[in-house]
Amino acid sequence: MILDWAREFNWDQVDTVLLDMDGTLLDLHFDSFFWMQHLPRRYGEKHGLSTAQAIPDIAQRLADKQGTLDWYCTEFWSRELDMDIVDLKREIKHLINERPQTLDFLRALGRRGKNRVLITNAHPDSVEIKFAVTGIQPLLDLVITSHDYGCPKEDQRFWQQLQQNMPFDPARTLFIDDSEPVLRSAQTYGIAHLLAIETPDSQQQSRPYFGFPAIQTFSQILHLGTGRETDG
Repeated sequence: MILDWAREFNWDQVDTVLLDMDGTLLDLHFDSFFWMQHLPRRYGEKHGLSTAQAIPDIAQRLADKQGTLDWYCTEFWSRELDMDIVDLKREIKHLINERPQTLDFLRALGRRGKNRVLITNAHPDSVEIKFAVTGIQPLLDLVITSHDYGCPKEDQRFWQQLQQNMPFDPARTLFIDDSEPVLRSAQTYGIAHLLAIETPDSQQQSRPYFGFPAIQTFSQILHLGTGRETDG
């Protein structure tokens, strides 16, 4: 499906590139490991549970909040679980990494004069931790977290507020994300160019997307047509 998409795509059609953070610019392995292994282990230690007992408990709590802003909120989970989520994330910050070719991709977008905007559901606390240990922040023109708007990217109100606060033309915008519900939300709003990430977590198998072209690496789109310079 990416081949069909690529035949029609030209960088001259795009002014703004909206970019997700976790699973798109950064390897989702950190977040997967945190929520599925590190947090259950530390939660179990505090509350007298084995890790095996804690995993389904936390998984169910997460499932109950999926798609809401609380699901992404470090403050909410710190209260809910009686744990300092930010401190726990810092314990394994060495696992935070860019996905392959992320920095090259951001630099290439800058050379082409594209507006590089990070739009993430991550809480500002999480964004701060990840900016501190990666090289993406200097290569972004604007950073927006859905917590600024009070609603996640899955909600149409997010896109409406984004449009008000950062005027952009949806017809000349590329949005890259690893979440199918988020991509569908962007599609509903009218974002013209949509791409998914096949392997957001480097330690897991590629995931299927239904109705969206998906890329494995950014090099698959850097070479696509443009009237200006090209990057291989």
